[in-house]
Amino acid sequence: MTRIRISKADHDRITQAIHAAERTSDAEIVIVVAPRSDAYHDVGLHYAIAAMLCLLALVAAFPLRFSDCATALLGGWDHSLPVAVQLALLLAAQIIMFLAVRYALAWMPLRIALTPGATRTRRVRRQAVTIFRACAEGRTRGRTAILIYLSLAEHRAEIVADESISRLVAPERWGDAMAALLDHARRGDPGTGMVEAIGRIGEILAEYLPHSDSNPNELPDRLIEL
Repeated sequence: MTRIRISKADHDRITQAIHAAERTSDAEIVIVVAPRSDAYHDVGLHYAIAAMLCLLALVAAFPLRFSDCATALLGGWDHSLPVAVQLALLLAAQIIMFLAVRYALAWMPLRIALTPGATRTRRVRRQAVTIFRACAEGRTRGRTAILIYLSLAEHRAEIVADESISRLVAPERWGDAMAALLDHARRGDPGTGMVEAIGRIGEILAEYLPHSDSNPNELPDRLIEL
């Protein structure tokens, strides 16, 4: 999987954008980018099991066809293979099918492409919340931290806000910022997307949590790459 590189210049631009946004608000902005949010091993396993069961269903639907194929595979001389031999061949075919699909889905781009969109959305959200709880939640005096999380492989982003922000700002207010971030990320320029998203989020935060002189800078003003 090709990883999108974020340049040193992009890091500097993002830091400057965070500085600018925090000058107008008491909020603390944390921005994290990850190559992906989950390994999706269970997805590969589920597809492999489904393929194995589909093979079994086909044999159950067309038993004579399977028997003919088994006879041909063993030389074509016997017209009635023992049931034990046919079951052994069926078991071998299921094992081969399971391993073939499992190893094919070891290729991450294919595994992610075959993962349902709702599953990817849930995993990205779960990872965003986990990261927020680990590095931002409750770490500011006024509970004013907000996380912007971008997961590149899934082409998804999440915004997770601390108590003081989530109480004041409706989730749909972040829509334009999310759209700008994802639009640039799809074009291979996540750095610009992050800068635009930070700017738009900063405008909303300034409206609800304007900057006060007593507000210290409590969280790092930089992009965190996982």
